[in-house]
Order: sequence, then C-alpha cells, then structure tokens
Amino acid sequence: MISMKDWAAIRQLAAAGVPGRQIALDLGISRETVRSAIASDRPPRYERRPGPTSFDDVAPRVKELLKDNPGLPATVLAEKVGWTGSASWFRQNVADLRPAFRPIDPSDRLDWAAGDAIQCDLWFPPFKIPLEDGRAVLLPVLVMVCAYSRFMMATMLPTRMTEVSRCCGLRGLCRVLVCFA
Repeated sequence: MISMKDWAAIRQLAAAGVPGRQIALDLGISRETVRSAIASDRPPRYERRPGPTSFDDVAPRVKELLKDNPGLPATVLAEKVGWTGSASWFRQNVADLRPAFRPIDPSDRLDWAAGDAIQCDLWFPPFKIPLEDGRAVLLPVLVMVCAYSRFMMATMLPTRMTEVSRCCGLRGLCRVLVCFA
C-alpha cells in the first residue's frame, strides 16, 4: 500500500501530463500501483479485516444467559462464563449483544413514511365563540398533525355532531390514523 504522500504525488504528476511509466520510475513504485492510484477517486486507507476474537468462544454462552435474563450485569456474566480476559473488552462486547435480548419498549419512537399517517385530535378552546345570532358557544377545533413532517392544520367545527367531525378536513387523505381525544 502506498502512502498518502505518494498518492498525492502520483495524482499531481498525472494531472501535469507526466506518463505513468515515468511516474513509476521517479517514485520507485510499480506501474500497476501508479495505474490504480490514478484510477482511484480517494486516497488509500488501511482497513484491517475482522478476525476471530477471544470473546467469540464465550459469545454463545453469553447469548444463552442474556436470553434468560437480559438485565444481568456484565460482571456476573463474566463469572458465569469463566471470562479471564479484559473486563472492559467483555463489557463492550456484552453491550453490543444486549439490545437484541431486551424486551421491546412500548414507548419507543415510531418512524413514518411521508403521507403514511396523520393524527387528529379535538381541542376545545378555553373561551366561547360569538355567533351571528348573538349566542356564544364553545366550538371544537379539529387539529391534524402529519406524522412524518409534523405539518399542523386546524379547522373549527361548526357543531359537535360526529358526522361533521369525521369528514371535515379529512376528505381525500389516504391511510389516515384518526384519534379523537
């Protein structure tokens, strides 16, 4: 693997019009290395291939224990599986495994796609609205919030009748989640 400095020099010389064979001679590297450096769009980077670790031997037993008790502390797990290595390495690997064994949290966030859902609620303002005939009445407001964009829209309903609540402002929307408070 070539260094970042060599890669930059190769790219600079190639941009100046120097032939690949001459670049290879000047820098003392193979022509194939020069060709691949010119063809690459980013600098070289060392990436170590993942290999077997000492935790791999005890991972099946740890998974079995976590299945029975997902909240078991890492120190107790280390004792039960006979771990003799680094405690911090063991804790890190257990922390990576633990989320797969925890029960699902019912208050977890949901992700919605655009146009997937809208939540509708009725809000009753704390004041009465004066009407044309002189009466003042408490009218509900239908508040709608899109789950994806959080776009909010509200419309005042002229009456408390259920039929009006169902169709006012909701016509034409597909797959609507309606929740009346």
